[in-house]
Amino acid sequence: MLLELTITNFAIIDRVTLSLSPGFNVLTGETGAGKSILIDAVGGLLGGKLGAEYLRAGADHAYVEGLFLVAEQENGKRGQFEQVQRLLDENGLANGEDLLILRREIGASGRSVARINGRAVPTAILQQIGALLVDIHGQSEHLSLLRVSQHADLLDEYAGLVGLRSKAGALVGQLRQVRRDLRSLLQDERELARRTDLLRFQVEEIGSAALMPGEEVTLAAEARVLSNAEALAASADHIYKLVYEGLDDQRSVSDLLGDVSLKLGEMARLDASLQAEATSAEGVLIQIEDLARALRAYRDRIEFDPARLEATEERLDLIRRLKRKYGNSIEDILRFCAEAAAELESLSHSEERIGDLQSQESALLNEIAALAEELTAARASAAAELAKAMEFELADLNMAKARFAVSLEQTEAADGVVLSDGKRYGFGPTGVDRVEFTVSPNPGEPLKPLARIASGGETARLMLALKSVLAAIDPVHALIFDEIDQGIGGRSGHVVGKKLWDLARTHQVICVTHLPQIACFADAHFSVAKEVVGDRTMTSVKALRDDQRVDEIAAMLGGVVGSEVARRNADEMLAEASSRKERVSPASDVRLNAFDKP
Repeated sequence: MLLELTITNFAIIDRVTLSLSPGFNVLTGETGAGKSILIDAVGGLLGGKLGAEYLRAGADHAYVEGLFLVAEQENGKRGQFEQVQRLLDENGLANGEDLLILRREIGASGRSVARINGRAVPTAILQQIGALLVDIHGQSEHLSLLRVSQHADLLDEYAGLVGLRSKAGALVGQLRQVRRDLRSLLQDERELARRTDLLRFQVEEIGSAALMPGEEVTLAAEARVLSNAEALAASADHIYKLVYEGLDDQRSVSDLLGDVSLKLGEMARLDASLQAEATSAEGVLIQIEDLARALRAYRDRIEFDPARLEATEERLDLIRRLKRKYGNSIEDILRFCAEAAAELESLSHSEERIGDLQSQESALLNEIAALAEELTAARASAAAELAKAMEFELADLNMAKARFAVSLEQTEAADGVVLSDGKRYGFGPTGVDRVEFTVSPNPGEPLKPLARIASGGETARLMLALKSVLAAIDPVHALIFDEIDQGIGGRSGHVVGKKLWDLARTHQVICVTHLPQIACFADAHFSVAKEVVGDRTMTSVKALRDDQRVDEIAAMLGGVVGSEVARRNADEMLAEASSRKERVSPASDVRLNAFDKP
């Protein structure tokens, strides 16, 4: 429920804070006092359109803030708790508490900011959550029962068909997946054949290459040696002769180092301090001799092999061509080959898979058809009951001649389910029916969709009747009625007031009214007044005590201010309303169960 509403710098409101009752709240006041502005503010809080026109003159910002209690109910009635919590969790807005804060701010530029639990959110998120918290009936657009998409939900809950419909929805989900898989497999046959040929060629081309990871590096090194074999052999021979045999008349490096080693050995025998140098020279000589032998061996084994060079270069060229087509490395090529082989294997079994999926599709269509017909029959029966209940309620609301009906329509479709009449009908998770509430407010008029009812008063009373009938299954708990008394006289006003109070036993109800017959049933009564303070006009809202309610009801009756007759009439009306409320068995009053949390 809406625990508290705070409005600042909004239109002619300077600052107003309302602490609302969990039951029946009434707002009364003179025409133009600002009651509709309060409703507009709540509409904006729930995500409605707000602009600079709502900013109070001279202010640089305005805001509307609502504190909601969103607690799991204990009376068995389905509430919006789970849906709200799911949306909060999905958007990272949950705070682990039962209290939820919605806030809408308007800046001087006219741009607005929406916040939930202190965090800025897109207006669309605010609208989603707001739609689960409050319904505004009358002048605003938050009319959940006018959304045709919800009519099937409400009828099915009224008829106790939620479980059966969930089963149908699960089957439809399975069917959609099966059909997606079939569409994927039943491609154009020529395209499928081309794809198969291409995959087969790619797998064979890569497979015939017998690639080995890392071989490209080895082959490149071998190709470099083979292509430079003659130069490498000549260089090795030259170095060998220079080191070991000598060139022309020059002595070899080995001979020269031998002389060095010999002389240092003789010197070391005379001066022991040169022993390290002599040993080093001897070691260098040994290394040079090892180098000479290694170069000779390298020279003798290297040879120019044109055939091997050609084969190596061809292999490298093959790898380069495969890399251009299938990947940047041999590993990438082999991975591509594995994936292509897997797809080829899948395509080779596609006919078998197609047959299996077609069998599944046929079986699911039969199951869905059976459930759809069961749902249609149950809905037709429940629709007749709902229509009778609605017309009974409307009769009490000064619409005795109004007719109400639930339209169930089916549409033929080539890809639909076959029903017992042999025709194919389009279907969805809710079955084959398009459910829509229709109404004829006046005698002689045809039934029309509920969404086309133009009169604000008729719409509000229709909403009240629907809310009364569907109270046990309505997920939105806080209801605001504006213009509920349009076209209603005093006699009907008592009935409307009693119905609103009855509805407030399972909902929080906030009602803007000009009828004292409605206001006298309130659990909490607020007076809305417009006054001039200094040179500024502003709206104020005051919660009325019992004695103040007598004065307010007397004023609404049109009596002279302070008139004892008007006060006596008002007092009698309040007493009569109180008596009617007391005649309701306390055991049937569930408001405390719904709102006993702090």
